[in-house]
Amino acid sequence: MTANVAEEKTPAVPVWNDRAVSVSERVDALVGAMTLREKIAQLYGVWVGASDEGGDVAPHQHDMEEAVDLDVLLPAGLGQLTRPFGTAPVDPALGALSLMRSQARIAAENRFGIPALAHEECLAGFAAWGATAYPVPLSWGATFDPVLVRRMAAAIGRDMRSVGVHQGLAPVLDVVRDARWGRVEETIGEDPYLVATIGTAYVQGLESAGIVATLKHFVGYSASRAGRNLAPSSVGPRERADVLLPPFEMAVREGGARSVMHAYTDLDGIPAAADEDLLTGLLRDTWGFDGTVVADYFGIAFLTTLHAIAGDWADAAGAALRAGVDVELPTVKTFGTPLEEAVTDGRVPETLIDRALRRVLTQKTALGLLDADWSPLPPALTGADLDTPDTLRGSIDLDSPANRALARTLAEEAVVLLSNDGILPLTAPRRIALLGPNADEPTAVLGCYSFPQHIGVHHPHSPLGITLPTLRDTLTAEFPDAEFRAVRGTGIDDGDTSGIPEAVRAARDADIAVVVLGDRAGLFGRGTSGEGCDAESLTLPGAQQHLLDALLDTGTPLVTVLLAGRPYALGRATDESAAIVQAFFPGEEGTHAIAGILAGRLNPSGRLPVSVPRTPGAQPTTYLGPRLAHANNVSNIDPTPAFPFGHGLTYTTFHWTDLTVDHHEAPTDGAFTLALTIRNTGRRPGTETVQLYLHDPVASVVQPLQRLIGYTRLALDPGQARRLHVTVPADLASFTGRDGQRITEPGTLELRLASSSTQPHLTARLTLTGPQRHVDHTRHLHAVFVVGQEPVARA
Repeated sequence: MTANVAEEKTPAVPVWNDRAVSVSERVDALVGAMTLREKIAQLYGVWVGASDEGGDVAPHQHDMEEAVDLDVLLPAGLGQLTRPFGTAPVDPALGALSLMRSQARIAAENRFGIPALAHEECLAGFAAWGATAYPVPLSWGATFDPVLVRRMAAAIGRDMRSVGVHQGLAPVLDVVRDARWGRVEETIGEDPYLVATIGTAYVQGLESAGIVATLKHFVGYSASRAGRNLAPSSVGPRERADVLLPPFEMAVREGGARSVMHAYTDLDGIPAAADEDLLTGLLRDTWGFDGTVVADYFGIAFLTTLHAIAGDWADAAGAALRAGVDVELPTVKTFGTPLEEAVTDGRVPETLIDRALRRVLTQKTALGLLDADWSPLPPALTGADLDTPDTLRGSIDLDSPANRALARTLAEEAVVLLSNDGILPLTAPRRIALLGPNADEPTAVLGCYSFPQHIGVHHPHSPLGITLPTLRDTLTAEFPDAEFRAVRGTGIDDGDTSGIPEAVRAARDADIAVVVLGDRAGLFGRGTSGEGCDAESLTLPGAQQHLLDALLDTGTPLVTVLLAGRPYALGRATDESAAIVQAFFPGEEGTHAIAGILAGRLNPSGRLPVSVPRTPGAQPTTYLGPRLAHANNVSNIDPTPAFPFGHGLTYTTFHWTDLTVDHHEAPTDGAFTLALTIRNTGRRPGTETVQLYLHDPVASVVQPLQRLIGYTRLALDPGQARRLHVTVPADLASFTGRDGQRITEPGTLELRLASSSTQPHLTARLTLTGPQRHVDHTRHLHAVFVVGQEPVARA
């Protein structure tokens, strides 16, 4: 009797909280129990800032939106918390406590106990105060090293998850089409295969740590006219299919990404946020994506204010929902009262709300947020004294020694040696002139989505939170016996030339001059690189070219170092600098990497993920163009780059020999197998990046002269050789045909094994036979590289 009474008093676990029930049943039960307002509440976020005292988060007042009252919103629930750590400087431990207390409040105030999903930016590391600032994505591309990028992303994800974050708004999979675009630094490069493989590795790393990776910006954002942010994109269906979409396709298929963010732009008059063919037809119905589609910040409202395809907020909300957008970010706007009223009066069917809601709740269920034993306590605060917040300050380290070591390794692999007349590595110079606006600037290594440049600039009295040695600091450590004279010469973009004469005098009095030029990352015109910081041309900003030319005139050997977010034309310095070193915002450990390469402690191995132009105005251009996009006799503009995609020098030499092909013919559903030998013929260990390009001499539609279809890094000791075997599926020769379907067609091909897009070493001429084949998203995506045993003894 007593047992029966006890059983009767034990409350049953609601179906949606019961892990023993299938996810679909849990979600269906919860959807069925919710009111319309509660349903909609799960489909938007609120932009907040964590408290530096550990109290509840506070709504962030953005100039594009009205104030939000959490007391009014929370009884209905809340879908997401936007950037609690990435809105203002806050100690990580106190931020985690603030987020924890806020999550407890959110869960307590809605009928179903559902917490919010917290998201943050993580474009070049967790964008939180005190977190490691890794190299920007353009540097990831320069490594040609997916394995290392996967390790970095996993480390970023672990830090985010430890403090209670669930979703990261990265990676950017936009393929560079115009280097004037301000967000080039956020991209991985100008080649879709490089972007796809590096980006997919990042997704895998982030997801392995339990963080929902968000692919952005889907799709066409980087193809804007004249490289202007949010400008219309003039892209045909073939360019979209063969250049812009493959990175997203691979990241969905192989990366396991659980979220996609729509782009701001429109393609041929259809904004991505309202493109049902894209967000539902292609992404879900064809590719099988089953995660959430989130809005780029304010992107749904832009359907009214910028694109003018919706008459009011309700129309914008309905258009986005019909297309397949599930969550409005960063804060409630169109998905609030306007959407509720539109459903009530019949303009928007409730079935669209339910469709999006199921996706959101399925994701929250997978994250454990609906489990009966869910706790808001993040792992990093386990065992901490939560009642005395002041004792927590400084207890969470988001910039650990392991993180910094990983950031340094990535920076070391990303620095590209563009040219060298033999002056590098430097051999114990006695007098070094260290010149230029970035030589002694700590933040010169950071991109626009690093916390110091993104948020910290608005809080000038707050410490940086991380250690940022300047190149002056690290070079002084590399050359302790040298005499340094540092002169700024000019600013990044102030146009001031008054300091150039002093820089010239310093160069003339030195044995070697090192000039450090480039960008200042920022947002919306506050920098020379970054979101909304587009360039009219690829001339160095400000008076930097004047400084560079004046230093070349001194006759002192000049090493040009670039800390930048995009490639720049360097004028006569391309040919006259003794050496040129390119670093794309290499992160907090970047100056150590650059100094190590200048000193010879490190052997450079980076390769260009974007071409470096010879002239500043020959844009837009990338290596990935058809015959008429390259130099020819029907135009007086020569777009030939100064340094091509894939280019990068080392301090050793490699010899490529003995190409063999198993069979020179294969059917259109078959594969080719090649092998070659690469030997390090220099005197020091080095890494060669083997790049495989496909050239299709005659095709049924115009094709690029060549395109990257595979690559691998090969580390070799002096005198060491390796046999490299490569299997190339015929699917890699596929492209979008005249009927809009992807095809592999018979005919002759060239496979070029190269150390850059303009330096082929060995070429195999092969033939595909048989009928034309239609292929789809299940096709082979990769060539397979296998390193064999050493074929011959070391020299």
